[in-house]
Amino acid sequence: MLRAVLLLVCLLATGACRAQTTLDPALLERVRVLAETAARAAAPPDTRVAVEIGALDARLRLAPCGQVQPYLPPGMAVWGRSRIGLRCIDGTARWNVTLPVRVAVFGRAVVASGPLPAGVSLSQDQLAMADIDIAADPGAVFTDPAQLIGRTLARPLAAAEAVRAPALKSRQWFAAGETVQVLAAGPGFAVASEAQALGAGIEGQEVRVRFENGRVASGRAVAERRVELAL
Repeated sequence: MLRAVLLLVCLLATGACRAQTTLDPALLERVRVLAETAARAAAPPDTRVAVEIGALDARLRLAPCGQVQPYLPPGMAVWGRSRIGLRCIDGTARWNVTLPVRVAVFGRAVVASGPLPAGVSLSQDQLAMADIDIAADPGAVFTDPAQLIGRTLARPLAAAEAVRAPALKSRQWFAAGETVQVLAAGPGFAVASEAQALGAGIEGQEVRVRFENGRVASGRAVAERRVELAL
């Protein structure tokens, strides 16, 4: 529908228009800088960002524009495959399209030293460090092999594949009935207290706890016998 509207606008405004299969080099540089700046803001220190810019859909027919403004659409990813918006702000007809980009973020991270099956308990000799594109796949990477010793793989890994958080089995931090430390945090304050877990504390998952006064609340299991409540 958008392409049809743009085509109609172009034809009504100019009588004819050519496919925008190429963009002005100065505009492409602005797109690259915008994508790189957004990626660097979210990237860890000592990483390198590389931006690969795609092409507009050759079927688009856009009215001539004196000034095209690149922008990052709300909610758009700043790593990996994404899109940069382009809008005409000075032309016979206003239009708004997106341009595909691929943003790579290269840094050192923990990888599998060889093929690893699902269910294996990780040891030091099964892990190595390598420079990888940490934005290539979803999931956090690790920069210290010690963080992974004893963790169990939920799926197999190929040799040199990054060990990402989704590839690991969630840890059980505590069992139902155990006493846990509960941290309730809000703007400008934090209060710690004890409570009884009403369910198993699985890493990152919600769990209900009962305080000594009988009040029940839900929080997130974050560490050994530790629950966080967001207020």
